[in-house]
Amino acid sequence: MTINSQFDVIVIGSGMGGLVTATQLTAKGAKVLVLERYLIPGGSAGYFEREGYHFDVGASMIFGFGKNGTTNLLTRALKGVDMEIETIPDPVQIHYHLPNNLDLKVHQNYDQFLQGLIQKFPNEEKGIRAFYGECWKVFNCLNAMELLSLEELGYLMRVFFQHPLACLGLVKYLPLNAGDIVNRYITDPELKKFIDMECYCWSVVPSEKTPMINAGMVFSDRHYGGINYPKGGVGKIAEKLVEGLEKKGGKIEYKARVTDIILENNKAVGVKLANGQEYRAKRIVSNATRWDTFEKLLPQEKMPISEQKWQQRYEKSPSFVSLHLGVKAEVLPEGTECHHILLENWENMEKEQGTIFVSIPTLLDPSLAPKGYHIIHTFTPSYIKNWQGLSPQEYEQKKEKCAGQLIKRLETIFPGINQGLDYEEIGTPRTHRRFLGREDGTYGPIPKRKLLGLLGMPFNRTAIEGLYCVGDSTFPGQGLNAVAFSGFACGHRIAVDLGLK
Repeated sequence: MTINSQFDVIVIGSGMGGLVTATQLTAKGAKVLVLERYLIPGGSAGYFEREGYHFDVGASMIFGFGKNGTTNLLTRALKGVDMEIETIPDPVQIHYHLPNNLDLKVHQNYDQFLQGLIQKFPNEEKGIRAFYGECWKVFNCLNAMELLSLEELGYLMRVFFQHPLACLGLVKYLPLNAGDIVNRYITDPELKKFIDMECYCWSVVPSEKTPMINAGMVFSDRHYGGINYPKGGVGKIAEKLVEGLEKKGGKIEYKARVTDIILENNKAVGVKLANGQEYRAKRIVSNATRWDTFEKLLPQEKMPISEQKWQQRYEKSPSFVSLHLGVKAEVLPEGTECHHILLENWENMEKEQGTIFVSIPTLLDPSLAPKGYHIIHTFTPSYIKNWQGLSPQEYEQKKEKCAGQLIKRLETIFPGINQGLDYEEIGTPRTHRRFLGREDGTYGPIPKRKLLGLLGMPFNRTAIEGLYCVGDSTFPGQGLNAVAFSGFACGHRIAVDLGLK
């Protein structure tokens, strides 16, 4: 066993939350080490290459690259370490293909989106304008202030005195869910289901369980900062953050799987790797899920009561089946949008493989595929329990059958896709667990029942001294821009704790 020199901060995992934390602290002069179990950074914001195709691991619908305001967190994170990325704007966030021929595009132009929705539900015009107007109120409050740690009293006082109305506005929405606001203004049951899908496509829960703060951010920023795809693929974000980290003096190690967080007198003081190597630091940050952190990296008998209570309120969301396809370009008609959601029956929205999400990033960046071909990345929620207990042969057969079923469903919006196939690879929740190191391959935590907005989400500090969490199981939750927010907050909280400016 080798014990290595002490760092100021060790970050376990190089997902977006971990990298933003690391880069923010490195930029402030902290000595930071990031430990990544895989070969490349990024986690679910990573990539892989096959036969000339450059596939994103996760979705390619990216918020946070706007040029104005304070909610452009990816732009700000890169700038913090003197980096930037060329991005390609996407004029349409999602093209919905929903039951009862509800076919609708969410244009970046807000008025165009509203007009399209009102055309589908003319009797609900007032309610539509009122609900999305409330979302703008939330967003405008957030976009008026620097988004840092809500655990830090000095920041809270400063922000309140600078933006008292914005702060008071956010306090009003903190205990509310999007469904609470929907029910104030909207009565049409199908329109309510549409807004459920608007929430589900990024929160994996319907509006009644989706915090209004998060909904306000997403439903407004898509029109304000817009959806912008990084040229070269989503993996470029993590690559640039790592480049900036190293230029500023930080360090990252790959194939460095942390097996234990070392405690002394109930204080986190270091980590132990699978190879026996130990590292010590003043502060430890876990970018793993809270289940992995408190049930695997720490002795279960050391689980704080606060974590036990958190697990009573939240559960693991499903993972995904991911189907990565390479197809001939002629399969996609002129005017096809980059992102699609397909659902044939409202009753199946939250069920196993009910909703299909589609990303076609080569419509924005053709360099990701061989000339004359496109990438179609299809993913659908799935629980790991449905992929367990299979022999290798049964597992492969089930994957093949699942891929065939997904392609058949895609044919309804992209006729001829089967004949145009050039490459096909399918991943399951087991794949996500293996490569991303996430318990059950989960996408993140979701409420077990309706909760009071974001009030149940923990911040970055934990009940164990010296240990912090970052990522989708901390405030404000899931999504690339949301975990970037948690990274800014975590970096700020630790910087104050270490006396850094």
